[in-house]
Parts: sequence; C-alpha cells; structure tokens
Amino acid sequence: MSDLGGVGAGVDADVQDVEKELRAAVRGEVDFSVTARALNTMDASNYRRVPLGVLAPRDADDVAAALAVCRERGVPVVARGAGTSIAGQATGTGLVLDFTRHMNRIVSLDAQARTAVVQPGVICDDLRGAASKHGLTFGPDPSTHNRCTLGGMIGNNSCGSHSVAWGTTADNVSSLSVVSGGGARLALGQGWSGAPDGLRALVDGDLELLRTGFPELPRRISGYALDAMLPERGVDLARAFCGSEGTLGVVTEAVVRLVDAPRARALAVLGYADESAAAEAAAGLLPYGPLTVEGMAADLVRGAHGLPKGGAWLFVETGGASGGEARARAESIVKGAASGGVVDSVVVTDPVGQRALWRVREDASGTATRMPDGSEAWPGWEDCAVPPARLGAYLRDFRGLLTDHGLRGTPYGHFGDGCIHVRIDFDLMSEEGVRRFRRFSEDLAEVVVAHGGSLSGEHGDGQARAELLPKMYGAELVQLFERVKGVWDPADLLNPGMLVRPAPLDANLRFAPLPREPVDVAFGYPHDGGDFSAAVRRCVGVAKCRTTSAGSGGGVMCPSFRATGEEEHSTRGRARLLHEMLAGDVVTDGWRSEEVRDALDLCLSCKGCRSDCPVGVDMATYKAEFLHHHYEGRRRPAAHYAMGWLPLWLRLADRTRTAGVANALARVGVLASLAKRVGGIAQEREIPQLAGESFRRWFRGRGDSGSPGAGAGPGAGPAVVVWPDTFTDYLSPAVGRAAVRVLEDAGLRPVVPPGDVCCGLTYVSTGQLDRARAVMRRTLDRMGPLLDSGALLVVLEPSCAAALKTDLVELLGEDARAAELAGRVRTFAEALEELAPEWSPPRIGRAVVGQTHCHQHAVLGDAAERRLREKAGLEGELSGGCCGLAGNFGFEAGHYEVSVACAEEQLLPAVRGVVPEGEGGPVVLADGFSCRTQLEQLGEGVRGRHLAEVLAELL
Repeated sequence: MSDLGGVGAGVDADVQDVEKELRAAVRGEVDFSVTARALNTMDASNYRRVPLGVLAPRDADDVAAALAVCRERGVPVVARGAGTSIAGQATGTGLVLDFTRHMNRIVSLDAQARTAVVQPGVICDDLRGAASKHGLTFGPDPSTHNRCTLGGMIGNNSCGSHSVAWGTTADNVSSLSVVSGGGARLALGQGWSGAPDGLRALVDGDLELLRTGFPELPRRISGYALDAMLPERGVDLARAFCGSEGTLGVVTEAVVRLVDAPRARALAVLGYADESAAAEAAAGLLPYGPLTVEGMAADLVRGAHGLPKGGAWLFVETGGASGGEARARAESIVKGAASGGVVDSVVVTDPVGQRALWRVREDASGTATRMPDGSEAWPGWEDCAVPPARLGAYLRDFRGLLTDHGLRGTPYGHFGDGCIHVRIDFDLMSEEGVRRFRRFSEDLAEVVVAHGGSLSGEHGDGQARAELLPKMYGAELVQLFERVKGVWDPADLLNPGMLVRPAPLDANLRFAPLPREPVDVAFGYPHDGGDFSAAVRRCVGVAKCRTTSAGSGGGVMCPSFRATGEEEHSTRGRARLLHEMLAGDVVTDGWRSEEVRDALDLCLSCKGCRSDCPVGVDMATYKAEFLHHHYEGRRRPAAHYAMGWLPLWLRLADRTRTAGVANALARVGVLASLAKRVGGIAQEREIPQLAGESFRRWFRGRGDSGSPGAGAGPGAGPAVVVWPDTFTDYLSPAVGRAAVRVLEDAGLRPVVPPGDVCCGLTYVSTGQLDRARAVMRRTLDRMGPLLDSGALLVVLEPSCAAALKTDLVELLGEDARAAELAGRVRTFAEALEELAPEWSPPRIGRAVVGQTHCHQHAVLGDAAERRLREKAGLEGELSGGCCGLAGNFGFEAGHYEVSVACAEEQLLPAVRGVVPEGEGGPVVLADGFSCRTQLEQLGEGVRGRHLAEVLAELL
C-alpha cells in the first residue's frame, strides 16, 4: 500500500492510478485538476493542506466505493460541505468529498412527525425554508446558515444564535446513515444497534471515566461525545457521532428533528456600559425563555445604525403566537434587565429592522478579521465556551491574557451559552509571531479549563485546539478517544491529524508558503499597506459569497456564483486561486496561470464583494491586476481592444461624424456578425446604437462655456461640472441633457470639462492598467482649472463615478490631484441634495421598479437617491443583484448565458409583466447604461430610464 497522504507524496503514476480507479468506481465527478485542488486547500481556518483531488459523489454507493479505493491506496479522505470550518477540519491531503454538488436534497419532510430526511449537502437555510411552509424550523442556525451544510453542521456539532432555545445540532438529530472508515454501512440512532464492532465493549470498559471526565455546560463541543453512550443517557449513537469532525465515518443521510417556529418575533437590544457588564447580565436573562442571547462590544461595530446607547450590547430575541405577544415578552426582558446595568434599550418588531440588526451580528465573523486600524486578525481561538454564569470573569481573564501577550481581539458571540467568538491579531507570517501564537494558545487553554470550560463551544477542535485536549480531558480520556477512533476507522483513513493524534497547532499554517516581500503590482492597495498578498489574505473563507440569493437590502455578491453554482466562480474561490498562485506549489505559473485566468473570466467586476463581503475583498481590482500581468507583453483577447478601447473608438466616430454610418452597418446582419466575431463580442448581442449628436457637442451648441466662471444657462447658483462619461457622451446623451435641465432648474450652473476626459473604466476592467494610468493622468491635467475652482463633479454613470472614487486613487495614489478629484465626485442626487437643498423635484407620485446599479451599491451608496425618489413621490424599492451586462462583461463572447442568468435573478423578474409606464404602470429606473441596455435587449420591450430623465420630463 503506497502512502499518498502527504503534500507531494507519492509519484505521478500513483496519483494517476488513484484517479483512474476512482473514475471506474463511482458515478460522480472526479477532478484532480490544478483548479480543483487549489479551491480545496483551505477552509475558514488558519490552516492549509493540498489535496490530491476532489470527488462529488452522487449517492451513498459512490461514497462507499470511493472509501474502498482510498483504503486500498492509503489515500486519506476528508468530507467537505461549504468549507466554512474554522479549525481546519475541512482540509486534507488526500481525497476531498464535495457533497454540495449532488448529495444536496431534502429527501422528505414529515410535518406531523416534525422530522426531515436530508442529504449531507443540504444548505441549512434550504431546510429551514422548506420547514417554514409548515410553521416549523431547524433549530441550529450558525451565522453561516445561508451557505453551511447539514453534513458540516453534524460533523462539527454546530449551534448558532438560537441554541439557548433549541440546542446544538446533536440535540436535533434523530438518526444517521454513515459509512465508517472501515467500510461498514451503519444506521445510527438510539441503542447499540448499528455500532461498529468493539465499540460497546470499549465504552462498557470505561464507564467510570465517561461519567466523570466531561464538564457539564451547554456548549461543550470538544472531543468525542462518548458520554452520550452511557446507559443512563440512553446510548444515543447518533448524538455521540455528532461533532466527530469526519474522523469516524461519512454521513450519507440524516433524519433531523424540526421545531415549531414562532409566528412572530421581537428583538430587544440592550445597551451596557461595557462588555463585562453585558456578559455578567446574560445568564440572568435565561429564565425569561428567550430564543437568543447574543453579545458584542463596540470595538466590533463600525458604522452600524439602530443600536441603543452603550459600549456593548445583548441581542435578545423573543417569539410568540402574535406580534403583540412577542413584543410583550421582549418588553418584559427589558424591564427585568433594568436592574442589571442596562443603560439603554430598544425593542424592534419590524422584520426589516430586525434583519438589519442581525446582519451586524452575523457579519462579525468576517468584520472581526480586521482590527479598527486595518491590521489583520485571525481565528484559532474562535469559540471557547464556559458556564454562562462565569462568562464575565472569564472575559476579564481573557482580556488580561491578551494584554500580557501584546495581542488584541474583539470578543462577541453567544453570551447566553457562555460561548465567545474572537479573532486575534496574531502575526502568523513571522517565526516569532507563530511562537507567540503557540504560547498564547497554551496559556488560554489553561484559563478556559480553570473556568470549567470547553476549548471548543461550536466549531470543533480540528487542528486548532486538538493538541491541547489533554489539558481539558486528561491523558487517559484522550487515549480513549484514540481507541474509539481505531474502532470506527482502523486504517486512520478519515481526516487524519484532526481531533485525535493531531498535527501541531502551529503546523500547516496557510500563510507559510506566501511571499514575505510585497509583490510588484500596479494598484496601490491602500487598505492593505500596498501589499497584494495582504489583499488576497483578506478572504478568510466565511463564504458569504456562496449564498444562493443576493439577500435582502439590495445585496449584490456574488452573481457569477449564483449563476453557475461553481466554487471557482465565487469570490472565495477566486481568492483561493490567487492565494495558490502566490504560494506557487499548486498553481505554478504565476501571473501566466490559465487556471486563475479562467476563474476570473466570469467575474463581472460588479464590485459587490467590496461592500457585501464582511472583509471587503475587492475581486474586481484583483481581476484587473491579474489581467494586467497576465497579458503583459502578449496579445490580448479581441474584446480587450474592441471594448477596452471603447472611449477611443466612440470619440473617433463622433469626430468624423460617422455615427450614422456605423449604426447603418450594424443593422446589416452579415456585417454585424463579422464585426462581432472580429471584436470578440457575443453573437447573441445587439450592437448599441451611437448617438447622432454627442452630449458634449450638444452642450457646446448651447453656447455654454467649459469654465466654471462663465455660463449661459439659467442657473445663477454654484457651478457644477457634469462629467461627460463615455456612455452618456456618445451612447445616452439624453441622460446628460436631462441632468443639465434638472440641475439648472435647481438653480445650479452646469459646465463640462474642456477637452477629452475619461475615468479609465474600460481600460481598468480589461486589465490595461498602463493605458488606464496614462488616460487618468491626461484627465487630471485637463481638469486642473476645474479643480482649482472647487466645483463638484456630477457623474451620471455609476460605474464611472465608482472608478473616479476608487480606481483613480488606487492607480495614481502618488498624485495628490487624484484624491482631490475623487473627493469632488458626486452622484446626481448627491449634488442636488448638497448644492440645492431647498429645491423640490416635480411630484411624480408613481411606483418604481428597476435595479440599483451594482457599483452604486458597492462604492457610492444610494441614500441620496432614495431621498430624492421619496421627495419626488416615487414609491417602492429597487431590486439588488447585478444586471449581468456589467460593462464589457455581458458583451464578450462566451459570457452571454451567465449574463442572462444574472439578469434573471432579480432585474428581469422585477420588470417582467409590469404595465407599461404610458398606461399607468410603474416608472422603470436604471441609472446605469449597462442596466438600461440589458433591459432593452432582454426585457421584452421594457425601457429603463435614468432618474434625471424621469425628473426632467415633468419640469
């Protein structure tokens, strides 16, 4: 038997034999490619292991067959769901079983029995959604509930914010179908039926140790739950299996219990002077029967609104048969907490308001990865738990230990259960930093045990804490854990190095192979110290980008993943590939990597991750950086020349007065098809029509000057520079004309810049960064007089405004004029609100539909637009997501299907079937040219308009 378990172990022939045997044995997809391996090197922990390959099994037969091949070949196996584990247990050096692709069904749901049969790849929220139709829910709900899988929750015995009411996953599992490491197919439930040979004898031989060796607390997740097999506890094999982290067997099906979902909920948020006061108060709220008691301190909250006064908060949720009953219970808790140090409180019954507050808490796992000063923080001591009554004392000791070691962290979490999450600013890039990480870990384990706690209270031990289990359980019980592992998995096939006989907690760190010196890059990465590696390290794997819907609140990230369902097309997947590109041992050809290029190819550059990712990953920038290096000195795809140089081609057509000729030729089918083929444009796309008269030519024809000191318009107020972006200037000049009319009506004096100016967006999005910088420098030169005047820039196209706000500064950070220009950028609504606050728009009094531009959402914000719509009597919310055209993306050959899928997610359903505006239907708003074009080409006759056009029409 050849051991292929280590990174790089074995020879190529052995790996090829394993791959070949697996393909012959299973029906699911076997993938040993560079991309598949790179995508699965990490989970959400500090650890990294390079697998041999990935299998997406179709059923339990595939799982059993794969384990048989791997047992014969000595290849380790790790079961993986969404890959959000925080202790390293979803990484491995052998075969990864990916259950998210096929084994992701809810097999059945029995509302009367309150049970569901699920496969391991079922997403928690999918189960909760199915149960909600019957007034039921699945109790455990980790903060990753919209992407984590039931198999992973069973493996880690996950909990979530509602555990004070409904317990851990183990409390909600009835029975399990499992393939053991030895190959046996077992049915685990209550009683010894289904137990592997030798397990009962092992347990019966150590009953005294099992009765005395486990601390009693609600969040004891560490180690194996062997005490669940005590006779006085009913010998619950399914419960004992939960939390075994994939080291004993592989779950192929589970019967889980469902609970009644409250018909109404209320959220009481209690403000306290500090974290200790909140922690001391949490246990006292449990007798009121809350659904949750969550806590967080002010050092984790950045810019959140709606919280009451205080330096720390408890989020206490209540339920009831009616809104009044839920509210009464919440108010009872507020009243009862009054003597416990509460300084302020608020009770929220509005579901939207509750959701907004819960997002503050749920995003903490990502937000906490950056300290307030921007420095990095990491997991490792993510979820220790102590008896709730001891939480305040434990947190004081914990804070003291941080100070002693010169470290910082921001605790938060499940205060009602005594479970604390924290990210700590360990330096895991230097040898001394890693040594400090180990010393702190050993000392903190002592503190946790001294308080009667568990090293893990939610996410399992994995590699992060398993080495320290003897401190908690003693050597004798840990040795029993090892013997139990041997009964289930005699060949040590499943997840070796986890939980028992663990790898050292400071080995296999994900940062070890990364370059220690900054990589030479074009962007400035100001939030990462100019270090591209640090920018890539932002992705810690919490996988919010893997959600199957953009979510409430107009979210965007990650449209390409939702369109394809493939990890490589998620923000996390692309970040993983970039990480491996920098590491160099899986992706070995650096910036020339075709695997990275292919994964980035379907990134829409929507920038949704910049705002929606809890740690602010900006994949659009990383993509532009990669393309810049990938094609350096080489011929680019035709689309880069056709659409990347779009400002040049449109300006040429305008100056030669050939727009009409170009439009006529584009209507000739054969010629249009040839042009699209030559330009790398999708054949399914129509070529947009060029305007006969550009916006700037129209503006100059009015006799207006480009100087802020002069102008012929009716406005007598402050001068505002209307930015003539490429799309407004040459393709949608009606938008510019409408904006001028509205600005003048508001008493402002519009001007346009002299000469040709450009934000460089199309060059940036195609990675032509040298060209982008040259264009931007020329723009800064020509904008000098307007900058000197202090005038604001009104940018009508959201993507261009975002480019001026971000890309300009990050590419030309050394030029002070770049930051000055970026600081002058305003959206149409922002300019009106700031410069003409007394102006009232025409009262339209209509409903609106449409979509908020993704760059508006991610970079600019839309608060001013919402207020302007409200003043104009435009009622309703715009959808989130991305239109799917996204500048050049949707026009490029090979992108059409994904582009349409993105549009079908939110934009097209929002407008489909609406009564036309001329017949009393809603106003269709789309401020971005891409959004309007997508509607024009896919929206079945629906025409979207810029807000300026809608307002100007009624002046």
